[in-house]
Amino acid sequence: MPQMPTLTFENGDTLPQLGLGTWKSEPGEVGAAVLQALQLGYRHLDGAFIYGNEKEIGEALQKAFADGIVQREELWVTSKLWNDAHAPDDVKPAVQKTLADLQLEQLDLYLMHWPVAHRPGVMLPKAASDMVPLDELPLATTWAAMEQLVQEGLVKHIGVSNFSVPKLRALVDGAAHKPEMNQVEMHPYLQQPELVAYCQEAGVHLTAYSPLGSPGTRPGDTLVLLQDEVVGTIADAKGCSAAQVLLAWALARGTAVIPKSVNPERLAQNLAATDVALTDDEMAQLAALDRHRRYIDGSFWAVEGSSYTVSNLWDE
Repeated sequence: MPQMPTLTFENGDTLPQLGLGTWKSEPGEVGAAVLQALQLGYRHLDGAFIYGNEKEIGEALQKAFADGIVQREELWVTSKLWNDAHAPDDVKPAVQKTLADLQLEQLDLYLMHWPVAHRPGVMLPKAASDMVPLDELPLATTWAAMEQLVQEGLVKHIGVSNFSVPKLRALVDGAAHKPEMNQVEMHPYLQQPELVAYCQEAGVHLTAYSPLGSPGTRPGDTLVLLQDEVVGTIADAKGCSAAQVLLAWALARGTAVIPKSVNPERLAQNLAATDVALTDDEMAQLAALDRHRRYIDGSFWAVEGSSYTVSNLWDE
């Protein structure tokens, strides 16, 4: 296994580029997957309060620490603030809940999960009254409370997720402590070159979620990235899997990437993507696949009668 590539933050902290995603990892299986991943050599775990599995992950982490599989200082743990806790007084209790569930004293990275606000206690909105307009609770107001978490030592680094260039630029320009990460859907069908260019210019790292195209997210979807002919041809030439090609592409672009799996064989296979080196020609072939295609399109936030639309989510 080659050395894991890393991203470096301004204070010198390093993030292993390839991590384990835990979205859709069900309670009852996520703990075993985390332990297996740590035994294989993963040192970057990505989670979120809304995934509903942080307590089991915390139990797995304590076992891993107790068994000597990994020490806390070797591990990078990311979590995310849910949309119902954007009010300044709710941000600190939210991270404290996550820390209690994970049985950790500090997070390495904490992200604002979406540029969307709900009423407190509303996990998934069903009516416009469940939503809080951003002119009523601006993202900058929530961000100021995120900055305070760093001051208090509850988190080392802060960032955002699912932020467009305009939203991210507004935070970067107005923040005392600028966002250090933007976690977004990114794969060869959704390459987001404008966002990549802006983040490089602004010194904001990127993490790619759904790097394999999030198969099964859209029922009946016939556009399956893992079955793309170009990806398959490169995989055959490399003697590796299509998934490994997609992960190697993300790593070669200088982004972190967080594939999810609870299958031991796939966990090992995903980690071995660090050993797949794509040529300039292969990267060019993959670059030509961009279809600006979101599998996670955010339409679930466009609640009728609310101020949120798919267009203002991604374009403003």
